[in-house]
Parts: sequence; C-alpha cells; structure tokens
Amino acid sequence: VQLQASGGGLVQPGGSLRLSCAASGSIVGTKAMGWYRQFPGKQRELVATITSYGSTNYADSVKGRFTISRDNAKNTVYLQMNSLKPEDTAVYYCGAGPTPWGLRDWGQGTQVTVSS
Repeated sequence: VQLQASGGGLVQPGGSLRLSCAASGSIVGTKAMGWYRQFPGKQRELVATITSYGSTNYADSVKGRFTISRDNAKNTVYLQMNSLKPEDTAVYYCGAGPTPWGLRDWGQGTQVTVSS
C-alpha cells in the first residue's frame, strides 16, 4: 500500500488543521488506517485509528480535540485537529494495515507545528 499524506503546516495555539492521506494498492491492506506522530528523539506514538467500518480509537491526549474519519470510496483518511496545543507539534505519519494494531505501511510524514 502506498500512502500520500498532506495538510501539515504552522498554526497558532488554539487553531485547526486537517490532515489527509490517500492510499493506493491492496484493499485488504487498508482495512485499518490511522495516524501516529513522532516527537524529536521519541518513538512514534498513536494518535488515532479507524477501521473500514468506522470504528475509531484515540489517544487520551487528543480525545475531544481530534477527529479521524475516512472516505472508503476514495481510500482516504482524514485527521481534523482542533484546539491545537504547542505539545501537538510533531511529525504526523499516516499508516494502513489489516487491523488497527497492525498498521504496517506508512506515508512520508507531514510536519505539524503549533506556535505563536
């Protein structure tokens, strides 16, 4: 599965961004899609995942602020990020796989910077 992410950038605290990730390739390989993020010097961590049936899972740190969704017809997953905080600053990676805990194909990453 090939993944192409877009939508990162610089935003002020309290602002919003929407990330998109388009997948191409195996349908089985995109049963689950999601977003992880990586802070400098740290391991990649879960942000949110979504299955093809719409079942979602979020990290506690983003619950109530971020919303993951997907368009199965377009094989695209989105991450709407509201009320952004400086601690959300990271490189965000789109992933896909057969299960939410088995994301194995990754996009190139997109930088999100929250700063005034």
